[in-house]
Amino acid sequence: MNVAAPSQLMWALIGLILTIGGTLLEAFITSPPWVWGQNGIQAYSLGVTCQIAAVLLVGCLGGRNAATISQIAYLILGLTWFNVFTQGGGLDYVQRPNFGYLLGFVPGAWICGWFAFRLPTRLEFLAFSCLMGLVTIHITGISYILIAHAFKWTGFASLSVAEAMITFSISPLPGQLALVCAVTVLASLLRRLMLY
Repeated sequence: MNVAAPSQLMWALIGLILTIGGTLLEAFITSPPWVWGQNGIQAYSLGVTCQIAAVLLVGCLGGRNAATISQIAYLILGLTWFNVFTQGGGLDYVQRPNFGYLLGFVPGAWICGWFAFRLPTRLEFLAFSCLMGLVTIHITGISYILIAHAFKWTGFASLSVAEAMITFSISPLPGQLALVCAVTVLASLLRRLMLY
């Protein structure tokens, strides 16, 4: 099933807004409900923002085109006028090691949206769609780091390839996997409510 063109534009706008908002919102998880009576509700940081959750959610709900358009718009905004990236914005952001992961939002959103509407709308297939999107984001980010180090781009000298991969791929991965679980459940519920 494909999403109609007017709906795709709506989802692209929603995706852009969610991605910008997700940049500012840190992801947390609560303590298990069975200990709330003893210690109260405790919140623990996942060490990541909700950016990737927004990218994957729009892929699951709006499809590949809407998700891709939203992420292209996000990159254009961040590279031109607005400080929508985690550490600001502007053209000089391309010299940061984490910019490759932002570039990865475009193919990651497309892959997630493609799988989400190719496979049956079941929880395990939505989880697979999100995981494929996340893997694509990390492959793009790691490739960007490797290319930057091979060509000795300025801004990449402070971190070795191994340090950059640990900082931007391995360390945030547990938190991102928790977000994949949350997005999977939310997307499944919303797709049932929206009857697609």
